[in-house]
Amino acid sequence: MTPSEDRQLIAAFLEMMAAEAGAARNTLLAYERDLRGASELMESGLAAASPERLKLLGEAWLPLKRASVARKAAALRRFFAFLADEGLRADDPSAALPRPSRERPLPKILDHRSVDALFAEVERRKAESAGPAALRLSALVEMLYGSGLRATELVSLPRNAIASDKPYLILRGKGGRERLVPISDRARAAVAAWAVLVPRESLWLFPSGKKHLSRVRLYQLLKGLAADAGIPPARVSPHVLRHAFATHLLEGGADLRALQTLLGHADIATTQIYTHVDSKRLVDLVNSRHPLVDAKPKAT
Repeated sequence: MTPSEDRQLIAAFLEMMAAEAGAARNTLLAYERDLRGASELMESGLAAASPERLKLLGEAWLPLKRASVARKAAALRRFFAFLADEGLRADDPSAALPRPSRERPLPKILDHRSVDALFAEVERRKAESAGPAALRLSALVEMLYGSGLRATELVSLPRNAIASDKPYLILRGKGGRERLVPISDRARAAVAAWAVLVPRESLWLFPSGKKHLSRVRLYQLLKGLAADAGIPPARVSPHVLRHAFATHLLEGGADLRALQTLLGHADIATTQIYTHVDSKRLVDLVNSRHPLVDAKPKAT
């Protein structure tokens, strides 16, 4: 097959992923980038590649990080499975692709003292000037830490997403999956204080120009907040606050299944990265609650 035929098949695959699998836009862009990159490396065309050619492709990926190789290989496996399902190939050569072991990095964690310092700085700014900037930042931080929202989910919230009489919202998150997100009283109060300043004609809760606040700007706001709170800016991001939300809930007694629902994880294995931070509580739980704790060992 020619590169032109590859492009047509890749486009058909992406259309299927969007329509049937409900893949998010960022996921589709990543698939497209990886598939087109592989096609460019395969002079005889990706869709018609033999297992031998795919092994050579894997060797070309050797200088890359394991996570990058795993992502690229996963994209190609789904692509070849699609070709086989559609009858466009009689075989599936993807077994020849590398399967690097992926070490899931442990999440960056903010302790309670650091979170308290962030909120103290938010309150200092509000006391200094209860203007739009301080109120917006308060609403953003309360929602990130109080509800565990992803950055994209937060900045793209519709103007009326959070009602003053409802302690939750229904969110369509990653992969198009819907989940119920509890909203704390503090977060609702912060959002209500900010919402009165949002123009009535705005479609977004956090507008910026003709669109909503960008993720990049959200990152910048949090870095500036961290610096003023005496925390190294590199330690703070929207995702770090999401991790803090999850970690501190576990420390408070939440179980992994509840946390999975709150975070919108499709697989419980994704949520299990947080178990390492709660090992002491689990050990204490066994030592204090097991029915044999008070049983004295028999003399031998």
